[in-house]
Amino acid sequence: MRTRFGPFTLDSETRQLLRGDAEIHLSRKAFDLLSTLLAHRPKVMDKDELHRALWPDSHVDAAGLNVLIGDLRRTIGDDAKRPQFIRTVHGVGYAFCGEAAHIQETPAPAPETTTPCWLVWGDRTFRLSDGENVIGRDPRCSIWLDAPRVSRRHASIAISLAQDTVFLYDLGSTNGTFLGRSRVSQPVALSDGADIKIGTVALKFRRWIPERAPHTRRIRQNAKDTKH
Repeated sequence: MRTRFGPFTLDSETRQLLRGDAEIHLSRKAFDLLSTLLAHRPKVMDKDELHRALWPDSHVDAAGLNVLIGDLRRTIGDDAKRPQFIRTVHGVGYAFCGEAAHIQETPAPAPETTTPCWLVWGDRTFRLSDGENVIGRDPRCSIWLDAPRVSRRHASIAISLAQDTVFLYDLGSTNGTFLGRSRVSQPVALSDGADIKIGTVALKFRRWIPERAPHTRRIRQNAKDTKH
């Protein structure tokens, strides 16, 4: 299972932590700690629970967990005083406090993966699929933008038809991902008509919502006229 949070992706099957395409080194115990906190988010896990999960067959001094938390925070650039991902609950334990989303690994057949969402770049239109849609300069990306200041894997749009959610992520790009005028540092929800900027490329996100479609409005208006 792959889980996205901030600019990171944690892959529990390959035991990798990625920032964009780059693998971030984590010790085995630090990876297990991050996986455990993510799996139980946003629950606060007390120190005894974490000790049992990380060291089930051995006794480790209480300071060992504190050291491991510190190592993990340094690796992902988290600040204990202003946490984005790992929150300390003094006298109790720790909790994952950031936004996170699972990424669908195996695409369903084409008729089931099509979504009523797309991106518009000038006169070009890119249809989006259920799951992760990576945007970048690499031709293998779901949305290929061959333009200056666009990173190889720049950003992604994660769509969940089952949960009816659409989120925009930055993948650690050099020049940033913007929603309107705001730089994206955490996952942000997208709504129809949202303006997105990837490097020098301005995109518009569109989402077809049946009850707002012009045809639907005409039918309702005609029904009212018939009554009169």
